[in-house]
Amino acid sequence: MRRRALLSLLAGAGVAGVAGCLGDGSAPADATETTAGAADESTETASATASSEAGDLPLVIDTVDAQGSSAGEVRIPAEGTPTVLDLFATWCAPCVAQMESLRALHDEFGDDVAFVSVTNERLGGGLTMDDIRDWWTEHDGNWTVGHDPDSDLMRAVRANGLPYLVVFDADGSIAWTHRGLASEENLRAAVEDVA
Repeated sequence: MRRRALLSLLAGAGVAGVAGCLGDGSAPADATETTAGAADESTETASATASSEAGDLPLVIDTVDAQGSSAGEVRIPAEGTPTVLDLFATWCAPCVAQMESLRALHDEFGDDVAFVSVTNERLGGGLTMDDIRDWWTEHDGNWTVGHDPDSDLMRAVRANGLPYLVVFDADGSIAWTHRGLASEENLRAAVEDVA
């Protein structure tokens, strides 16, 4: 019996790992959840009409001097421009996988849509800004990358896991959110709706 319980525990941990680097598992009280296809079976997509009540937005986040990004600040969401926000961490394996679809969509929509990826990792304890820059370069990020160690942005969009994607329309309203690894097809549809 103990073996069966251990196998169940390990299987559950594997599903959580595939689903994303999940937070506490709770969704915003006003979010509408739907399952979004085979690539997204263990993740959730929230309808923006229900979750456009994000906290203290817009926010200004510090940006990192890295490939495709320069040191300074960025407003999220971008004023008057549709915005794709990617919340990630360098330790998050699904965040690495998400970079592929983000790169493809940035190549396709980057002239019409602002792309911003933000990590909330705290520096120290072995993590440096150079580590974030190296991760960004290694995974071919070529748009603005930000650093929000106080997690203000995660709280504002009610993110409860990583990766966490938010698509804002040109008015700054949340049009789509997704916790976990999103398929390129679903992310493209969300971007097309606001572009």
